[in-house]
Amino acid sequence: MTEREEWVADTEGNLTRSGERVKPPTDEFGRDDPASLEREQRRRVRQARRKKSKKPQAAAAKPQAAAAAIAAEKPKRPKRPPEPPKGPPEPAGSPDGDGADPARRPPGGPFWRRRILALALVLVGFLLAWFLVALFQPPPFDPGDGSGTVVVTIPAGATADDVAKILTDNDVVSNATLFKLRLKLAGESNSIQASRYVLAHDMSYGAAIDKLTGGGSNLTVTIPEGEDRFQIAPQVAELGITGDYVAASRSHPGFDPAKYGATNPKSLEGFLFPATYDLDQGTDVNTLIGEQLAAFKQNMAQIDLSYAKSKNLTPYDVLTIASMIDKEVQVPSERPLVAAVIYNRLSRGMPLGIDATTRYQFHNYTGDITESQLSSPSPYNTRTHAGLTPTPIGNPGLAAIKAAARPAKVNYLFYVLKTNGNGHHCFTASEAEFNQLADAYNSGAVQPNCRS
Repeated sequence: MTEREEWVADTEGNLTRSGERVKPPTDEFGRDDPASLEREQRRRVRQARRKKSKKPQAAAAKPQAAAAAIAAEKPKRPKRPPEPPKGPPEPAGSPDGDGADPARRPPGGPFWRRRILALALVLVGFLLAWFLVALFQPPPFDPGDGSGTVVVTIPAGATADDVAKILTDNDVVSNATLFKLRLKLAGESNSIQASRYVLAHDMSYGAAIDKLTGGGSNLTVTIPEGEDRFQIAPQVAELGITGDYVAASRSHPGFDPAKYGATNPKSLEGFLFPATYDLDQGTDVNTLIGEQLAAFKQNMAQIDLSYAKSKNLTPYDVLTIASMIDKEVQVPSERPLVAAVIYNRLSRGMPLGIDATTRYQFHNYTGDITESQLSSPSPYNTRTHAGLTPTPIGNPGLAAIKAAARPAKVNYLFYVLKTNGNGHHCFTASEAEFNQLADAYNSGAVQPNCRS
């Protein structure tokens, strides 16, 4: 074999020696056809591309096959349903859609509907509670029996509407509609009789219904302390109590003033005890006077009269002194002091100088006392007559009677009202000091050495 030489392989795999001219390529049939050679070259390029693309697919198929095998071995779990998105649904108009700003859209949806419904229920509950409280007035909203005195007249044929209007016009109850409803609930809409009724301001619906339908006393009479028969009579007539009070109070069957030291008095003045009396509708003055006398006996039994007896004073004298105290005193603490002045003047034989006795004689309760009245020779003029008046000048209350039975232990002989107008008096045992106090009072100056 010859020495090895350099050989070169052409495109068809033919070997040629180095340096020899390369023959042009031929097709599979050995023909020198350039077109055939070009087609063959493109075929080989396509074949090479297909082989190259199959390698990555085969490599990816292996892990997928392994994962499928593992999945086949594991038990299959049920798929969870997709979770709903948290929070309220996004409004349809978003910046990605129609360009609207969700923050500027009005609230809506189920959440806001539930919230509005809850607020509406709370409001309805509050209004219902207010209505029930206003209608039934439970404590502490119950005004009770009210205050003061109001006389109302229910005419014949008055309906529940008429009664409600009368009561509200007179400030007896606060609401006519609620009063009518309470009347209906109580079944008393047709039970109120035509009459005059003594009621009060700002009564509860229940208390007013009781008064109007006989559930309570139909008539309440309050007799103020210290008033005399002539002052009491108009009040009694206004309340619809039948009869002449002044005439009926001259005497009363079964009551003897002589038991209290009175000698043939012309009336029961002093014995008509001031208090509040609950009477039946249609009562007369004799019934009222009987109750006053019964109350007097009961209260007079509490009085210790030993000191008054030691001064030779009868129970009737004590009543007379007490009636003066109630006319003169505005401040309760001064009752024993005024009583002491009266006792001290009586013991010295001095005129009492109490103008209230002259006012009683002439029934002048508010006007100026005239000079002719002050110079009257009447035994009720205590400026000119010493001693007590023939009768009490009013009907004293229990506090005044107690003070009259046991006065303060002081030597006072005079008293003058203070200029400050608070109802207090200045007391003194000196006539000169009394004159100074009186002059200061008349001029409106500050009173020196004012003792009380």
